Amino acid sequence: MEIREAVEADAERMAELADSPPDVMRNLVHDRTVRVAYDAADGDEDDEEIVGLVSFDARDSTVHVTQIAGTSEACRRLLEEPLGFARREGMSVEALLPEGDEDVQDALEAVGFEARGSGPRFEGRETTRYRVEPSRAEQ
Repeated sequence: MEIREAVEADAERMAELADSPPDVMRNLVHDRTVRVAYDAADGDEDDEEIVGLVSFDARDSTVHVTQIAGTSEACRRLLEEPLGFARREGMSVEALLPEGDEDVQDALEAVGFEARGSGPRFEGRETTRYRVEPSRAEQ
């Protein structure tokens, strides 16, 4: 599994993974830092299968994970991106997770995020706020 910066051509597959419209994913590529995890068939980079994505931005001394989707393994690898940025900048990292996404929850907890209570409802679904403080992001 490899990680790379997302490009506009990835929007269709990202939309499938995130259950979101392709236009939203195209905008995300332009508005946020977005990374994708992919498997290349027999090392052939022209035959990539995107298996996960993460988007994030930074404001008010916190890195906000704005979108994460994919397999548990892909999500764990992808979370290294915002965690690494936060570690370098001395920032906390926060993510809102809609209920019922066990793969992402497992990934968040595996890399040190802790549940910090309820978040806002998103598209009618309850969310949980997860957070890692700078000292934890350094591990």
